[in-house]
Amino acid sequence: MYWKRSLWILWPANFLIAAGMSLIIPFLPLYIEKLGVHNLQQVEHWTGWIFSAQFITSFLFQPLWGSLADRYGRKAMLIRSAIGMGAITALMGFATGPGQLLILRLINGLFSGFISMSISLQASVTPDEHAGKSLGTLQTGQIVGTLVGPLIGGFLSEVFGFEGVFFVTGGLTLIAGLVVLFLIHEDVTVKTKKGQKQKKEYKALRPLFPIFIAAAITQLAMMSIQPIITLYTRTIYHGQHLTLIVGLISAVTGIANLIGSPILGRIGDKIGQRKVLIFSLIMAALAFLPQVLATNVKVLLAGRFLLGLFIGGMIPSLNVLVKKLAPAHLQATAFGLSSSARFLGNLLGPLLGTFIAATYNIKDIFYITMIFLLINMVSIARNKKLRLALSQQKKAS
Repeated sequence: MYWKRSLWILWPANFLIAAGMSLIIPFLPLYIEKLGVHNLQQVEHWTGWIFSAQFITSFLFQPLWGSLADRYGRKAMLIRSAIGMGAITALMGFATGPGQLLILRLINGLFSGFISMSISLQASVTPDEHAGKSLGTLQTGQIVGTLVGPLIGGFLSEVFGFEGVFFVTGGLTLIAGLVVLFLIHEDVTVKTKKGQKQKKEYKALRPLFPIFIAAAITQLAMMSIQPIITLYTRTIYHGQHLTLIVGLISAVTGIANLIGSPILGRIGDKIGQRKVLIFSLIMAALAFLPQVLATNVKVLLAGRFLLGLFIGGMIPSLNVLVKKLAPAHLQATAFGLSSSARFLGNLLGPLLGTFIAATYNIKDIFYITMIFLLINMVSIARNKKLRLALSQQKKAS
């Protein structure tokens, strides 16, 4: 079956893209110092902006790329993204100042969208009864790439220097594009509908708005604690291996994602993705309790593992709901909007976390994130339009 073949082609491509995007994380502050910034506060300032820049333009441009994919094909958008990101990332190795690096990161975000379009492409060729399993498995490619990317980046920076990592990253991204170019086949019917009629068609995406909000909240929940996880761990752990412990705490969430995504995806195929999403939202919220009440690292690790496990279950459920509820001719647009919502969560999560920590108490971040997740769960559970749309889709299939 073609959906299985495309899955095993897109999986390594997603791995390469995710690994490439996370390679620079371990040495970004050091690279900024090499570019001439030596004041610690200035290094922190530039690091924050340069790291976030890509999310800003990604958030803004995802819907556009999704709309173009519906018109000209997802494969074309995958190749566009891989070539653009590969070239821009390689140019980062030639930057002579932090301002240039910031501009290049902004441009890089403009070309993003590879992973969201690969999910859309995989969803378009996968039967509904296998969608959770398929998209959950595809998600693991991104998770593994994100997990091992920083490790590979740290190693490569030692071997090739900081600039060399950008060249390697650009090369990996281009390879992902070549994989898609030669191994993925897509039948495209060019759509040219414009004007008022097309605007009316976009109203068909309204039942998906709760899904887009849930996508943003999912990422917000994951990212809210990230900027201050080291500070919070330091209130619990007083040993000599703080950085190692923080690395373990960060990694365990990704490992749990890797486990939860395919398993809960398969369960969603059997009992329905909406039920899995509601369950995962409740459990993800409860996973913050052992974190906020932790008195030792083991309890904190358990809480972070549980959070990653159920966040991992939310992501494929959200993707399958987009596949089921979006009209076929607007499906890539819907995935673009969903991806944009996740980038918004990536942006707002760290800002919310640092604001709460600075203004109130560091533990308040956990409670507020719990509230966001539970409110989102209630809105999904009580949304009649979403239930009606799913019921109609089930009857139609």
